[in-house]
Amino acid sequence: VWGIMSLLALFQGDSILLGVAGARKISKQDNSRLYNVVEEMSIAAGLSHVPDVYIVDDQAMNAFATGRDQNKSAVAITTGLLEKLNRDELQGVIAHEIGHIKNRDVYLMAISAVMLGAIVMLSWYASRTLFWTGGGRRRSDRDGGGGAVIAILGLILIILAPIFAQLIHLAISRKREYIADASSAVYTR
Repeated sequence: VWGIMSLLALFQGDSILLGVAGARKISKQDNSRLYNVVEEMSIAAGLSHVPDVYIVDDQAMNAFATGRDQNKSAVAITTGLLEKLNRDELQGVIAHEIGHIKNRDVYLMAISAVMLGAIVMLSWYASRTLFWTGGGRRRSDRDGGGGAVIAILGLILIILAPIFAQLIHLAISRKREYIADASSAVYTR
């Protein structure tokens, strides 16, 4: 299951994310200011390929980058953010998203999210197994209570593993945001 989820996230994650967000791909003629900013920031970052540009019809102020590598990447921005930013502010936001693409953060976070999901699923199955097998109560008393200790340790891991996995995912995410901010500062000078 983890392997299938990983392959799906790696090869189709960007399409799924853009589809769920309701993003529509634009060309230079549709919004030349946004397209030019994406081209400028791509050149400043040294990308070999200009990411595809998408607009999400939403008044929320948001932008995101997606794609597994520099050659298959995209930047999406909401209409709400696009309407409220001047060109310099737009450059900062796009440079931040280009920083995510350049540093392969999208790929890293996809793999991290799949691993988090796998840990949560394994924990869920372990809890069901523990419940249906009675937590080791059917073992003979010859083991000196070892089965009970294993059941208690298993129960503790079932509870704590998803929490620790989520904390690790959040820590990675926060660190990657700081790196994208620093990259943005370099690209915009």
